[in-house]
Amino acid sequence: MRGVVFLGDRELELRDLPDPEPGPREVIVQMKASGMCGSDLNTYRLSREARAKRPMNVAGHEPCGVVAARGSGITDTEARIGERVMVHHYSGCERCRNCRVGYTQMCLEGSKVYGGGADGGHAKFMRVLPYMLVPLPDELTFEEGAAVSCGTGTAFLALERLAVSGRDTLVVYGQGPVGLSATMLAKAMGARVIVVDLSPERLQLARDFGADETVNVNHGDPVAAIKELTHGEGAEATLDCTGNPTARANAVKSAVDWGRVCFVGEGNTATFDMSPDVIHKQLTLYGSWTFSQTGQARAARFVIDRKIPLQKLLTHRFKLEEAEPAYTLFDTQTTGKGVFVFD
Repeated sequence: MRGVVFLGDRELELRDLPDPEPGPREVIVQMKASGMCGSDLNTYRLSREARAKRPMNVAGHEPCGVVAARGSGITDTEARIGERVMVHHYSGCERCRNCRVGYTQMCLEGSKVYGGGADGGHAKFMRVLPYMLVPLPDELTFEEGAAVSCGTGTAFLALERLAVSGRDTLVVYGQGPVGLSATMLAKAMGARVIVVDLSPERLQLARDFGADETVNVNHGDPVAAIKELTHGEGAEATLDCTGNPTARANAVKSAVDWGRVCFVGEGNTATFDMSPDVIHKQLTLYGSWTFSQTGQARAARFVIDRKIPLQKLLTHRFKLEEAEPAYTLFDTQTTGKGVFVFD
């Protein structure tokens, strides 16, 4: 098989690799769709020197497909040949308190990230452990399952943390795939949604997905714009999907007194004045890191039950052989979600 490997400095290669064979307690998933996530760009953009210090594994942490093979120790209750599955792209010790509640990315003994420290979904086959499999409901396509497997699932769990409802105005900073997912999901939860971005293309996508108001950071102070849209007070809930230090600080500054703020964008730092911005406003701040296996399943069910038009999020589809132009386009950060599709 061939798999996508990031080399650094915005270069990649399609590397020839042996088809994986399952160990006694392993499962082979044949990919049907593998999503492109904004966090993939962090590795894609690394310098070659920095990239060389990390494992050079197959990329892709939004895998979705069918069970193609299984080890001798795997039962039908764990994985059936031909079963449609999403992959929760982490593994851990399976024994610590965090693993036991499905947050294997928070394993106290150390976790493994597939598509980072282990081979991911940008290849025909992927070797995983049985507890990483999350059944893909028949109502969802493989492409939609790939979206739920990171970006959309991440947005859903963040909105759960924020307890978003029809009482809230929610501000979403960043309209990449996670932010656009948050816009769609929050509208289904009943919220009034204000989105902030600098890309006219993504702001238009947000409007198409139901955003009530859009704010372009190139056209003035976004905090002032949000205050103007909220009777001078700020929003009940804000969500940062960018990882940008300024956007994070603005997410805090644009929250109303007793408001809630959640951060999902990875990397970087944030600086704000603790007393006036947080303590005196009595804010609640959350960090939200993807989801558990049950959270992933819950996100999929919400998409189905609320009839979320997740296909609209998937603006670009590619064959694996098109990986180079696919990531070149995705790197412009002007599109919705890109996904590799397999026969």
